[in-house]
Amino acid sequence: MEGDWLARQFEEHRPRLRAVAYRMLGSLSEADDAVQESWLRVSRADTGGGEGGGRIDNMGGWLTTVVSRVCLNLLRARAGRREESFEAHLPDPIVTAEGPSNPEEELLLADSVGLALLVVLETLDPAERLAFVLHDTFAVPFEQIAPIVGRTPAAARQLASRARRRVRGAVTEELDLDRRRQREVVDAFIAASRGGDFDALLQVLDPDVVLRTDGGGVAPSRIVRGARNVAGGAIAYSARGRADTIRPVRVNGAAGVAVFDPEGRPFSLVAFTVARGRIVEIDILTDRERLEPLLEGKKLHSGWRAS
Repeated sequence: MEGDWLARQFEEHRPRLRAVAYRMLGSLSEADDAVQESWLRVSRADTGGGEGGGRIDNMGGWLTTVVSRVCLNLLRARAGRREESFEAHLPDPIVTAEGPSNPEEELLLADSVGLALLVVLETLDPAERLAFVLHDTFAVPFEQIAPIVGRTPAAARQLASRARRRVRGAVTEELDLDRRRQREVVDAFIAASRGGDFDALLQVLDPDVVLRTDGGGVAPSRIVRGARNVAGGAIAYSARGRADTIRPVRVNGAAGVAVFDPEGRPFSLVAFTVARGRIVEIDILTDRERLEPLLEGKKLHSGWRAS
């Protein structure tokens, strides 16, 4: 039956569609909702003619167009609701244990630079974000992007170009992508923090390091800039003497740590961006409502280290 065939086609492309939606929305739950809404649209469509009429020769491209339109509507609605600064808001991170990732995680994290890129994408206009994500990450041609944003291909190219300039201005191109090197730098930061070694912290922090914390409206969200300020805050936190447990994890493919309170409940998730051997960005999620589902089911039982 045609419905069964279409369902199989959709399931075959679901991992890519979820990856597109995650990059577009920065939220795993919203990405899943967007994919589900896309399926509802697809299941009602005439697959002989597609959304715009004519035979569907490229099922993957057509489904990408459908999910992109859903995401664009969600981004525009989100932009209309925001009345306060979301500078410290962190996108949903993807948390994995140290070790090999599964194929779907690899697709979600393809060409990822940790949370750094997603944080910048949050600042873009919805149409700019769509054009950049589709073209630069998923190689969708501007001729296909143009009708989604209601522009000409040339105008869609300009949207992506503007977004690209902002991304390059905010995300360094000298990132350390070697996972072992990332972990060495992060471990050095943790050791210096626990040891109260201010000078050692300055050695692993970039002078212009930025630290963001997102408390989800329950705990204060803030931004700290500069190595001396970040180092002072790290030492002050360690000096409280909390019996927290730290577990090394990967956050969007990069070195990070999950912190658990003395009762074993998730306390925070910390993502690090490392460039030129130093930490240039630290993103901390302390919103427990978001932390628990992110860490649930992860095999983080080995290698714990008490702070």
